Amino acid sequence: MPGDEHGLVGVGADLAPSTLVGAYRRGVFPWPHDSIDAVPWFSPPQRAVLPLDRLHVSRSLARRLRHSGYETTVDDAFAAVVEGCREPRADEHGTWISDDLAAAYTHLHQLGHAHSLEVWDGERLVGGIYGVLVGGVFCGESMFHRETDASKIALADLVARLVEAGAGLLEVQHQTPHLQSLGTIEIERALYLGLLTELRDDDVRLLRDRLPVSRLT
Repeated sequence: MPGDEHGLVGVGADLAPSTLVGAYRRGVFPWPHDSIDAVPWFSPPQRAVLPLDRLHVSRSLARRLRHSGYETTVDDAFAAVVEGCREPRADEHGTWISDDLAAAYTHLHQLGHAHSLEVWDGERLVGGIYGVLVGGVFCGESMFHRETDASKIALADLVARLVEAGAGLLEVQHQTPHLQSLGTIEIERALYLGLLTELRDDDVRLLRDRLPVSRLT
């Protein structure tokens, strides 16, 4: 797949569900930039992924899983998770999740392609993650936390549900120190695209029950 050194493979097109689903099935995702009016599409030369048997749970995270009392759900508050991911962060200015992008993924969710994982402290949403499920590959878009480790808990719970559902891979686009601490690795684009081709037609359905995070320890 051609592209520049950052993985930019095209600019333009729309954010219609068919466009997004087709892009994800080919390992491409939209990533808007303030300096570009049209939508840029990327397939990075190095792809960050989490093989589902490589999740690393630190001692402090394990303690929080045992004692937090948090519960998790799937697809219980998709729009609220997206809004949580759009909240300003201390080290960032604004958000890359535009109104158009948020609306596009919400539409994709309504059609059954995009999903959210919520972390609850009682009835308060304290963290979550959302992304696109492409057969046996969950393509994570963004996650957030309002309490310490809540985004890590969301990722750990998502991995457990993906394993139970028979999925093969969690993809997180770009490597960060935060994700690397949880076990993500970088693989070449060609390898990722090969795995995606193998897994993208699998029938994977996430369990949607409300569950305690203590089960993950």
